[in-house]
Amino acid sequence: MVSGKVKSLLNNSHLSKTFLIVSIFITFGILEYSTPNDYVFGYLYSGAILLVSSWFGEVVTLQATVLAIILTMLNIWIPGQEVIQVSTVANRAIASIALMVTGFLSQRLRKSQAAINTTKAKLEAQEKLARLREDFASTLTHDLKTPLLGAIETIKGFQQQEFGIVSSTQQQVLATMIRSHENSLKFVETLLDVYRNDAEGIRLNNTPVNLVDLAENIAASLIPLATKRRIHISFNYGESDFRRSLWVLGDTFQLQRVFTNLLVNAINHSRKGDRIEVVFDSQASYQLVKILDTGAGILPEHFPYLFERFYQGYSDRQAKGSGLGLYLSRQIIAAHGGIIWAENRIDVGTGAMFAFKLPVHLFQQGK
Repeated sequence: MVSGKVKSLLNNSHLSKTFLIVSIFITFGILEYSTPNDYVFGYLYSGAILLVSSWFGEVVTLQATVLAIILTMLNIWIPGQEVIQVSTVANRAIASIALMVTGFLSQRLRKSQAAINTTKAKLEAQEKLARLREDFASTLTHDLKTPLLGAIETIKGFQQQEFGIVSSTQQQVLATMIRSHENSLKFVETLLDVYRNDAEGIRLNNTPVNLVDLAENIAASLIPLATKRRIHISFNYGESDFRRSLWVLGDTFQLQRVFTNLLVNAINHSRKGDRIEVVFDSQASYQLVKILDTGAGILPEHFPYLFERFYQGYSDRQAKGSGLGLYLSRQIIAAHGGIIWAENRIDVGTGAMFAFKLPVHLFQQGK
């Protein structure tokens, strides 16, 4: 029953449009044939052609255009009471050409609009699918945290011999399991933060932060990893050898993550025995930090993707990562109003430089 009502409404709408087009042609025809033939009203048919193109499609538009041209040209001889002038023929020929162009362009416009609507629908569908994927990934990573935390606490219970005596060999296995679960938990938390940041932005708890202190503390926490890989981390404080301060207004926790991600990234891309250098530089408006390594460098085709999610393919890594560290670092630096980038080193012939700069905090002047 509902379907019948819809069909009835569509039929009524079609009839109304047809009646309007016919009325326009009749009205302009009366004007055309009731006035001297040197008065050309054929241009007015272009409005009817545009309406036909919008409502009825290509075939009907062609029919309406041909009809308009015929009516325009026939008025040269009909009603036949006037002398035919060359200028009259020329004017009506020009009007007919204008009607043809109107019909052609109206169809081109219709097709273009249809293509635009199709593309728009596809983009909206892709955006909806992307949102669903983001929501699914965010929910999944959130739900994974609880079992991982439970597994870690259970294994620690075994380590502490709460469930019975554990041999030294079993202790080593349990320690390995804990490290593996903690790495998985860290990945899940990072992934959850990435999706949350994309959806809601990063909420910063800004205070005056000394980037030098931050970098030195993070480097100290990574000494075991660097020592295991036989990689040396050094610091360059600029023009002088004594310690300098680079003050910014930022979130200490988030900036710690940036230093951790960049230093771990440099370690993972360095060979045994390589050297990583952290360079500090204070500029007029920005505090600049550079992380220099002597690894294989970055291929030019990889530069556009370095800070994308899950990207980890710019060199032969010594250790695999999640591909989220650089993306998260970009989110954090951007939230602080800074810039992060990468380039190959030309001073030593090999290696890469990852650098970021943040606005200077005037608080440093009082330090």
